[in-house]
Amino acid sequence: MASDPHRYDDLFQPFGRIVIKRLFGGEGIFAGSLMIGLVMREQLYLRTGDNSLPRFLAEKCTPFRFEKGGKTVSTAYYSVPDRLLDDPEEFADWARDAERAALARAARTKR
Repeated sequence: MASDPHRYDDLFQPFGRIVIKRLFGGEGIFAGSLMIGLVMREQLYLRTGDNSLPRFLAEKCTPFRFEKGGKTVSTAYYSVPDRLLDDPEEFADWARDAERAALARAARTKR
């Protein structure tokens, strides 16, 4: 059963256009060519960076983790506080931070 690719349109509306693409048993959330978030088992995660991670930790958000080679791998994608799902304006600030983190990551990768 395919998920509705537009189910987050209202939430992201103040941020701007996103595209949801299937990947790794979940979905990636893209702003242009940058993956700024992901959805796994209907949990929404946003990309973090040095500047935004403290905000996520202060809200007790957890990283997306997966098993690989018998080890648990933590990613830079952290769960979104539930309270933001009802506040698209504040959520847009967090999504902009995720976009900046993805952009910084892309710039480091190109070096």
